[in-house]
Amino acid sequence: MSTHASYKGPADCPAVIPVFPLSGALLLPRGQMPLNIFEPRYLAMVDDAMRTDRIIGMIQPDPENAGGLNPKLYRVGCAGRITQYAETGDGRYLISLTGISRFRVESELASASLYRRCHVSYDAFAVDFAPRAGEEHVDRAGVLKALRDFVESNDLKVDWAGIDEAPDEALVNALCMMSPFGVREKQAMLEAPDLKTRAEILIAVTQMELVRGAGPESTMQ
Repeated sequence: MSTHASYKGPADCPAVIPVFPLSGALLLPRGQMPLNIFEPRYLAMVDDAMRTDRIIGMIQPDPENAGGLNPKLYRVGCAGRITQYAETGDGRYLISLTGISRFRVESELASASLYRRCHVSYDAFAVDFAPRAGEEHVDRAGVLKALRDFVESNDLKVDWAGIDEAPDEALVNALCMMSPFGVREKQAMLEAPDLKTRAEILIAVTQMELVRGAGPESTMQ
């Protein structure tokens, strides 16, 4: 989906971005993530992003050191552009981020702002700027089988017509983003070197949950 801005490679993305640490939140290139913003520091972050390039970096806190107001962060996150924005009557923002590219945190900047800012590099993730790269290597049948097994095990309903029509990149990334798995599993999906490996991780994690006897509660739709 278009972000109404041109991002053809790492050089098109800002080297310093605000980051939004959120456990279990996975944004991937060209994926869309809705967010309900209500904390003052993140309201300020959105205000500043809307005044500049609209870019926010989604990143997970490292669960080994996730306590306090400024938990240690994983080194890899994903930058997204605000492509939908609305204000509510009670002071919240409802936004949607469209993923651009993954990034690696080079350093965190000292800042007087309420939110955190990092110097980042996109160079290791040039593949993210090529839509549908590596689709020909994805085991789509394996992804769909894992999804069917999970759906049946958890008595869920899904839009099979939409799934059948989705290109492989959109299918794999959407299922990874909405999956109910843990922080480490989500991070492994994020850091996968290519779409094929991401799909393999998704299949393997789903199968492991099924083997345990009952998958986690899900809102996968």
